[in-house]
Amino acid sequence: MRIVAVVVTYNRLTLLKRLVARLREVSEVALIHVVDNASTDGTGEWLAAAGVDHRTLDRNRGGAGGFHAGLRAAVEELDADLVWLMDDDGLPDPECLGRLLEETDLDFWGPLVVDEGDPERLVFPIRLPGGTRVVHDLATARAAAVHGRLEGIVIPFNGVLVTRALVEEIGCPRAEFFIWGDDHEYRLRAEAAGARIATVVDAVVHHPSVGDLGTPMMFGRTTYNHTPSDLKHYCMARNNTLNLRAYRGWPHVLLFWLKTVWFYLLTKPRPRRIVMSARAAASGLRGDFTGHERYLE
Repeated sequence: MRIVAVVVTYNRLTLLKRLVARLREVSEVALIHVVDNASTDGTGEWLAAAGVDHRTLDRNRGGAGGFHAGLRAAVEELDADLVWLMDDDGLPDPECLGRLLEETDLDFWGPLVVDEGDPERLVFPIRLPGGTRVVHDLATARAAAVHGRLEGIVIPFNGVLVTRALVEEIGCPRAEFFIWGDDHEYRLRAEAAGARIATVVDAVVHHPSVGDLGTPMMFGRTTYNHTPSDLKHYCMARNNTLNLRAYRGWPHVLLFWLKTVWFYLLTKPRPRRIVMSARAAASGLRGDFTGHERYLE
């Protein structure tokens, strides 16, 4: 079983060094392959000097473009049986991969992702299957597990494993999505293909906090993934609209837009975000995936 760890990085050399050092301690990893999104902070030079297998893209293509390139390389060029996918800012526990590998009947599975500043808190809240309950903390997620797993749930691309067979069946992430929604679309595609998906609650990856994900709204009856970043919000509005249309249908698209208007009018008033969201969604529906570039630094 040949396991290739694929890491996507962009201008976070300090965090990348930390992650590569950890991955080199994990005996099950046969190869570390880093996809550099044309970093300008010396990442390419360090990778070459450190002897890390890597490729540098022609420009910053976001997490979606990076994972598309890395996953394709792992399967088509690097002879991977399993691919371990992660961003440069995550840090798996030393025993994380070993725990994941104990689960031998899955196609797409991963760890819980906890806040490195508060390890009892989940960075990415989890909506439990069969209802509207959203879990924000480690203890509750573990209590909800059955035989150590949350079936049908995975948080790509933060320390997740994917089999070669599944990649060959469903392909690679949508590179044009850039960020936000590409991971969710890949999970939905895997689900539609009948993949066996789960989160292993005893496996953990540490990750910096990402802000107010899962902000309560509508009197606490639901949540909204607010981010202060215009780039992230633009991509989220565009990509989520497309994902919902493709996998859930137009009624779910309309519900998402109701939530967006409610949130930025009443919960966290910011009417400009509504205009931005509409522009993003319209561009995506036209097949135009260049609008986010205006928000790149």
